[in-house]
Amino acid sequence: MNSPHLPDHRAAVAAETARFAALVKGADLATPVPSCPGWTLAELVKHAGSVQRWFSVLLHARIQQPPRSRDVDLRLPAEQDGYPDWLAESASVAAEAFAVTEPDFPMWAWGADQHARFWARRMLFETLLHRVDAELALGLQPRIDRTLALDGVDEFLVNLPFAAFFAPKVAELRGTDQSIRFHATDADRDGDGDGDWLIRLRPDGFGLEPAAELAAGLPHTTADATVHGSAADLLLLVYGRLPYGAEVFSTEGDQDLLARWFANSAF
Repeated sequence: MNSPHLPDHRAAVAAETARFAALVKGADLATPVPSCPGWTLAELVKHAGSVQRWFSVLLHARIQQPPRSRDVDLRLPAEQDGYPDWLAESASVAAEAFAVTEPDFPMWAWGADQHARFWARRMLFETLLHRVDAELALGLQPRIDRTLALDGVDEFLVNLPFAAFFAPKVAELRGTDQSIRFHATDADRDGDGDGDWLIRLRPDGFGLEPAAELAAGLPHTTADATVHGSAADLLLLVYGRLPYGAEVFSTEGDQDLLARWFANSAF
C-alpha cells in the first residue's frame, strides 16, 4: 500500500490516548484482558503509558543506534486508581517529544523507516490496539477509523520483516515465491493500491511488494492466498485480535499457506 494519504500520527496519538484514558477511568482495573492473556486492565494501561514515555525518551535523545537501556522514569502513581490520569499525561509527554523532534529527522529505528516519524507511527498503533483491547475486555464493540486502520495494516506489514529479534517465529516465514494478498473491501479506489497488500515469501525471507507494482495489476491481482475484509477487521486480524476464519472475512486459495502465515506472524 504505502499510501500517500497518511493520517497525522502525532495528533492521532493524542486522540487515541484520550479515548483510552476515558474508557478505563472508573472501570475495574482488575478486569482481565482476554486479548492479552494474563494481563489485567491495570497492566494494559501501564504498558501503554510506559511505551509512550519510553518512545518519548528515544525521540528526545534522537538515538542513532539501538538503545542499551530501557530505564525511564515512568512517574507511575502509587495507587492503580491514578493510572487513567497517568495514561492521559503520557500523551502530553509524547507531545512534548514530538514538538522538539522533526518527523523527518534521521534516527535509528528497529523497522523499515529510519526517521523520527517511525516512533510516532509505532506509538499510535500501540495505543490504538491496546485501546481496542480495553474495549474488548469491557464487553464493548471496538470502532476504528478506516484511514487509521488502512495505515495500521500497512505499518504492521512493512515492519514485520524486521521484527524477528523480538518475534522469532517471523524467521519461519519463507517460501518459494508464494504470495498472500490482504484486500480491504471498504478502501477507496484511486489506482494507487490503497487497501491492497501483497506479501511475497522467498527462500531468504518475505516482504511487501511495492504499492506501484501492486496497483498496476488491480483489480485483478492474483495471489496464492487472499483474505478479504474491512480495513478495521484486517487490522485486528494481523494483530491477532480476530482469527482469519472469522465470519467477517472471506478467503481464497491456499489455506495451509494462510495457516502458516498466521502461526508465525504474531507481533
